[in-house]
Amino acid sequence: MPPVQPVQAMPPVQSAQVMPNGMPMVQQVQVVPEKKKDIAGLVKTIVIVMVSLIAVTFIGLFIWMFVQYNDVQADVDGQINIAVAEAKDEQAMEDEAEFLEREKYPYKTFSGPADYGQLTFEYPKTWSVYVAAAATNGGDFNAYFNPIQVDAVGKETINALRLTIRDKSFEDVTEEYQKAMDKKNSNLTVESVTVGDAAKNSEVTANRYTGTIPNTDLSGYIVVFKIRDKTVILQTDSVLFKDDFDKLLGTIVFNS
Repeated sequence: MPPVQPVQAMPPVQSAQVMPNGMPMVQQVQVVPEKKKDIAGLVKTIVIVMVSLIAVTFIGLFIWMFVQYNDVQADVDGQINIAVAEAKDEQAMEDEAEFLEREKYPYKTFSGPADYGQLTFEYPKTWSVYVAAAATNGGDFNAYFNPIQVDAVGKETINALRLTIRDKSFEDVTEEYQKAMDKKNSNLTVESVTVGDAAKNSEVTANRYTGTIPNTDLSGYIVVFKIRDKTVILQTDSVLFKDDFDKLLGTIVFNS
């Protein structure tokens, strides 16, 4: 007798739900809206936009600062170049002035007529001397000094030094300058100074005039003092020679 096969149990059959009309009921699946996913995407988009705007702002700011830096650097470099050029020019001028000053040494000594008090003083060796009137037979003594050469002498000719020893009293000569000072619009002024060498018994009080030289348009300095019965007039026609003029006055010696 053949063996009996066990009978497998069949899975329970779920009965389909039917509607009252006999139609099978379709089970509806509820769909959950993806609100959270949409919010997260929006936030991400906003963050990306903000980061992009910040990045663009920083890039623009960097470009602006870079341009400004280049402009400032170019301006600074230009100012440095100008300053360097000016410094070189100033140094060259100083070197030239020092060279010209050194060239004046050793100074030469000028000696006037013996019978006019033998006035002596030192002057730069780079100056030339022109004696226009030696006063060998009386009258006035005139000499002119100027760097390199003495140009034709005239009222408007500029000379570093004009020396006149007038055969006239000190009072008469200074009265002439006083009249020039009294004229309308005159800017000539006067002060008392001391010239000469006290150690050599040749120190004297002098009148020093500053301003426009009488009967000219030249602006300079004039020193007037007495030697015996004569009057010495030392004049520089330009303020450019003031330093040389003052040094010269400090070396004056004469026979009183």
